[in-house]
Amino acid sequence: MKVIMQPIEMVARFNEQGIPCPVKFKARFEGVPVVISIDKIILKTEEKLAGNRMIIFRCQSVINGLLKVFELKYELNTCKWFLAKM
Repeated sequence: MKVIMQPIEMVARFNEQGIPCPVKFKARFEGVPVVISIDKIILKTEEKLAGNRMIIFRCQSVINGLLKVFELKYELNTCKWFLAKM
């Protein structure tokens, strides 16, 4: 399962300062929608990609019995979520 910058549907919590924390998301793998709950956020960083500020979350979850590490990106200007790497 290899993914590069796929837009996703996200359920997230926001703190009082408006910073998001991902909870679970829905993505398509080989055309099939799959809901993945985030078990742990390993790292949170910020980057600028083509002038757009993005918050990067390196996360882990158990998917089909295997521990998977993946990256989620939140684009601050558009409020869109992306599955960046899996």
